[in-house]
Amino acid sequence: MATVYLADDLKHDRKVALKVLKPELSAVIGAERFVVEIKTTAALQHPHILPLFDSGTADGFLYYVMPYIQGETLRSKLDRETQLGIDESVKITTDVADALDYAHRHGVIHRDIKPENILLHDGRPMVADFGIALALSAAAGGRMTETGLSLGTPHYMSPEQATGEKGISNRSDIYSLGSVLYEMLTGNPPHTGASAQQIIMKIVTEEAAPVTKLRKSVPTNIAAAIATAVEKLPADRFDSAKAFADALKNPAYRRDDMAGGAGNASASARLMSRLTIPLGVALVLALVAASWGWMRKSPAASPLMRLPISLPQDALLQQQPGILFALSQDGSEMVYTGPGGGDVDLWVRPLDALTATRVPGTNGGDSPFLSADGQVVAFYRSNPPALYTVTLRGGPRQTLASDSTIALGGDFGPDGSVYFVRRGGIRRVPPGGGVIEQVTRVDSAAGEQYHGWIDVLPNGKSLVFTILRRGDEDQYDIAALNLSSGKINVLFRGVYARYADGHLLY
Repeated sequence: MATVYLADDLKHDRKVALKVLKPELSAVIGAERFVVEIKTTAALQHPHILPLFDSGTADGFLYYVMPYIQGETLRSKLDRETQLGIDESVKITTDVADALDYAHRHGVIHRDIKPENILLHDGRPMVADFGIALALSAAAGGRMTETGLSLGTPHYMSPEQATGEKGISNRSDIYSLGSVLYEMLTGNPPHTGASAQQIIMKIVTEEAAPVTKLRKSVPTNIAAAIATAVEKLPADRFDSAKAFADALKNPAYRRDDMAGGAGNASASARLMSRLTIPLGVALVLALVAASWGWMRKSPAASPLMRLPISLPQDALLQQQPGILFALSQDGSEMVYTGPGGGDVDLWVRPLDALTATRVPGTNGGDSPFLSADGQVVAFYRSNPPALYTVTLRGGPRQTLASDSTIALGGDFGPDGSVYFVRRGGIRRVPPGGGVIEQVTRVDSAAGEQYHGWIDVLPNGKSLVFTILRRGDEDQYDIAALNLSSGKINVLFRGVYARYADGHLLY
């Protein structure tokens, strides 16, 4: 969010860190609002908080000034050593927790705790940019998205930050600090992925592996304290940073769902069962309901409706990479990834019923998509790698294409042709199988990695899809393809577009 300069404070004859906000950020925030909001952080005085010396505006630039610390960031130390000693990790964490507890009691939440913001000065941790994220967010008045920048670092975001909740509490900082300690002990944060989107989805839907599974020497109380700090639900975490620090220092601290310092299989399963409905089904099916409302033809003045869709306890949504569900065009039923014999199966759930039914022949199925009439489901499998179709009401499974291992969705065209994803781009196969045609080709010279998340428009003349480009950060673009000319128009940044009556939902 800023460019950092090493500067000379001429008045006090000292070195300082001068941080100048990026112009696009300054344009959205405005100087007066920023200066007002940042005053709340200037009052923080704590031995483990890097103080704010000054802030203001000059020649249209917004800036703030902090002490220059000779040392290194925790990120630099982790990059060099990967894992730290247990005692050292706990000492850093409890010192940072003490700083957090002080700030929280003064009504300031950091919102961006990460190794890059923890400076090590003579072995003592100092938390930098304290309250800056809050000041920027408040000063922007909710318009941060206009800058193209985001607050928070995906690896250390709490689930409530990842889902964009406005009411962030002190327990969000506790989650982030727990994630930092997790990385100090194991070498990696609790959730990793190839893109920010993957990491965020894991934060929201997946449980972190117990620390002791990755480092057996971690004491039981420390593993238990970390598990509590990184709970999905804020109410299940420690109520204060001090309580987190106390648990780390208390050899007797335990959790009921942990045995010998590591979450056992039954405890993990019990926890996942508890979280599947509120975090998996509720979150993902909120998208189902939103999509259904958009895609149904209704008067423009119709009110927005959000419909929670419950699933039977013996057939809950199973979290895995890829697309987890498909909705029929008339909105009458959904197909989703549910439990299977040692794997997953596809299940069909009519929205006017209370039960779900296993779809025969779909074991190991992933990223399902439905035909226009809602009678046939296409899906991918990784073993053996292929694209298949099967009717929802029973019948033999048909192989449409072998060597189709990229489960990035697909779609049926109006003529019944099936559009699907391979490593080289989007392909099309006639109804019932046959010669596979190339629809798009990945332009690796332009940095493209995959084409996926296809939606064929109702007239069958065009489709929209997502282009994934790899670079310093993954970039996702939504593009439209004219099927007659082969011309591709990149529309805007985004992922997983769906056409709905002249609009794109993405």
